[in-house]
Amino acid sequence: MNTALETVACPGCDLLQTLPPLPHKAKARCPRCGEILAVHPPDPLERPLALTLAAALVFIVANTAPLMEMSTLGREVSTTIVGGAHQLWVHGEELTALAVAFCAVIAPAAYIAFMLAVLLAVRRARAPRIAGELLRWAILLRPWAMDEVMMLGVLVAIVKLTQLATVIPGMGMYAVGVLVVLLCEIMVTVDPREVWSRADWADGRLPRRVLGSARAAQ
Repeated sequence: MNTALETVACPGCDLLQTLPPLPHKAKARCPRCGEILAVHPPDPLERPLALTLAAALVFIVANTAPLMEMSTLGREVSTTIVGGAHQLWVHGEELTALAVAFCAVIAPAAYIAFMLAVLLAVRRARAPRIAGELLRWAILLRPWAMDEVMMLGVLVAIVKLTQLATVIPGMGMYAVGVLVVLLCEIMVTVDPREVWSRADWADGRLPRRVLGSARAAQ
């Protein structure tokens, strides 16, 4: 059970209030507007770590395997996410190529890498201060990881191309679909408050969890 008391401002109505201790699977709601203020997942560290490791593996497959294979007039071509961004650059669409590369490759890769670093760091009794900073960067990058938008665009392209050629979804397409689900699950299952409570901040104080354990041992 999370026994740390925190004063937070409701994102819906700005009401300042103190969060009560939350048992597993519990949610805290604002008494004024009903906005969810905090959620305590049943497994705030191990499950997100497993999901992040799976996302890292799926991300590699999604960016190395072909998204689709197209056959027309006896000619077959295939492309990957990076290959598609490169072709956009070659054909003079530099801004679009940079946007695709950032939102479909760089941002998801950085988000997964930061989350892996955070979840591995907080497994220590005294997590390093960098864990909190990395979590901030991960939260900042998550909205820019737009694999779901790219997936929708590719599906629309497939529907239109089927009238001109034979299009077969590749392994990369299925991997992107799985990656979208995993990224959503990571965001839902990770508990940022658990990371904050374990982080060793710059003022030199021990995390609340460690302080509580030390007091209980006295």
